[in-house]
Amino acid sequence: MFAVIDIETTGGRPERDRITEIAILLHDGEKVVDRFSTLINPECRIPLEIQRLTGIDNDMVANAPKFYEVAKQIVQFTENAVFVAHNVRFDYGFVKAAFRDLGFLYQRKTLCTVRMARAAFKGLPSYSLGRLCETLDIQIKDRHRALGDAEATAILLSKIIAKKGIPEQDWVADESKKTSIPPLLKESTLEAIPEGLTGVYYFHNSDGHVIYVGKALDIKKRLLQHFMLSTKDSRKSLQMKTEIADISYEVTGDELVALLLESDEIKKIKPIYNVSQKKARAVPFYGIFNQYDQHGYIQFSIRKLKEGDEPLSTADSMSAAKDILHRMVEHHQLCQSKCDLHQMPGPCFHFHLHKCLGACTGSEAPELYNERAIEAIKRYSFHLESFFIIGKGRAIEERSIICIEKGQYKGFGYTDISISEPEPSELREQIKRYPHNRDIQQILCTYLKRSHKKLSYEA
Repeated sequence: MFAVIDIETTGGRPERDRITEIAILLHDGEKVVDRFSTLINPECRIPLEIQRLTGIDNDMVANAPKFYEVAKQIVQFTENAVFVAHNVRFDYGFVKAAFRDLGFLYQRKTLCTVRMARAAFKGLPSYSLGRLCETLDIQIKDRHRALGDAEATAILLSKIIAKKGIPEQDWVADESKKTSIPPLLKESTLEAIPEGLTGVYYFHNSDGHVIYVGKALDIKKRLLQHFMLSTKDSRKSLQMKTEIADISYEVTGDELVALLLESDEIKKIKPIYNVSQKKARAVPFYGIFNQYDQHGYIQFSIRKLKEGDEPLSTADSMSAAKDILHRMVEHHQLCQSKCDLHQMPGPCFHFHLHKCLGACTGSEAPELYNERAIEAIKRYSFHLESFFIIGKGRAIEERSIICIEKGQYKGFGYTDISISEPEPSELREQIKRYPHNRDIQQILCTYLKRSHKKLSYEA
């Protein structure tokens, strides 16, 4: 079943303007079998130019029902039906926004008769409803009124189905996928983004404000994933889609650079829909620290991070931090009691298994033990080191550079690949400065645990 819908509004922006009239015609694929239409009090003034276009003035809607008074009828009337409209993103976007204001998630499969007409009647000079009706000899009784336009759209739907001869379910599957693009976003904006770009992307609302920042190995592919219709979408995700009016992006070439830039942009811009990142920062991080004990051994410990701390490594939980210490113990034959993993007096458990060389009993000299502990520190941190991380650039002849100076992130930049052995001073000149913080340190620590592509230098 199809629900052919047309609305009239006070303007063109769902987040600001309101519905003044709605018409719904139930169509079984051949003919209209039921109908519902009503004026709606928008609870605001109708602009004069809109009154002239639609013929609907403030007096006409003064005693009309408000949207919440007919919302239940709209839900029931369109239940188990496909939402069909001419330029469906406009009508569907307004109806969804009106329900969202009531705290209700309205969701239907959609079909656009503009798209369908282009496929069924190729080569026409215009696919506006008025011009299509002229070309296909469809009479519109009341142009720019909801019922009149809905009746014309219903006749157009019948002609399209008769002309194309495609089963209804194929139209639904194909067109529903296409119309998952946010209602305020121009399709040309998405089409203009090249494939395969790695970097950071920004969603803007109709006022131009950034409402979400993300990073991707393939920006266009990730955007399409955002816009796929899914039953797993959260309410906030669905709400965000209705507000996306534009997309911008910055190509980084390298995924690690994209991660670092994304983190900085979220902190700087504070987009309202970057909820997961905000929640992640609210979780108490844990740090792994090292110090010398009273006997001269390097000892590792775990504690919650405080502002200004500079740990060797970070973790989201105590158990994750202990996992790091367990790996350090295994890889470098460290003593459990010197790594906050054995709290009892006497030899650690690994000593009895001959995995610990005796730091817990004093039988291994601190100097020998500390050599392995220092190797562990080098592997699991970049504390006090100075180096560049070299990665992919934005073009074939370019490389990205991330600068770490005495354990502190300084920023990133790009260099020409033709320079075979660049001097550190030359590379530093290419760096755009960014702040060092706990999140940046965790991103870099995670990267360095699985990669060792570093170019060290003296700072």
